[in-house]
Order: sequence, then structure tokens, then C-alpha cells
Amino acid sequence: MEIQQFNRETKGHFKVVEDGKEAGIMTYSWAGKEKIIIDHTDVNPEFKGKGVGNKMVMAAVDYARGNNIKIIPLCPFAKSVFDKTEAIRDVLA
Repeated sequence: MEIQQFNRETKGHFKVVEDGKEAGIMTYSWAGKEKIIIDHTDVNPEFKGKGVGNKMVMAAVDYARGNNIKIIPLCPFAKSVFDKTEAIRDVLA
């Protein structure tokens, strides 16, 4: 499974690709220069139950830590991951 990130001036996304297929995508918007808002997570039904959503949230956490930014998880899925995983809450805005 490969995680790709696409970052533009106001928006971006993380995408998981496996065997050339898109397994999932998680979109975000920039809120200023130091915060991203995760607004949507979508997992391809073929890949449900394989941890694709979690991998994208963790990629966002790694990105946030590496770039000194904070995350606002508006997406219910991303929020649930933060609620369940205390170790990643350091990146919450």
C-alpha cells in the first residue's frame, strides 16, 4: 500500500493506492499557514476493513508533526481516530 500526498495552496489530500487501484482518499483544506482541516475520508468498498482510513489519518499526523502544523478533524471518521488514539492528539488545533 502506497500513500501519496497532493498539496495545493488552499486544499490537499492523502491517497492510498494498492496495485494501481485507489483504496481511499482523505481531503483537507488549509486554515491559514499552520492548520489543516480534514474534511472528508472515503475508502473504496473493496478495501474496507484493511485500515486504509487509519493509514491516511496517521500520514496526516506525520505530515503535521514534520511541518509544525495542527489538524482540525471535522470529518467524523478522522475525529473518531483522534478520540480513540491519545498518542496523536499533540497535533490537534
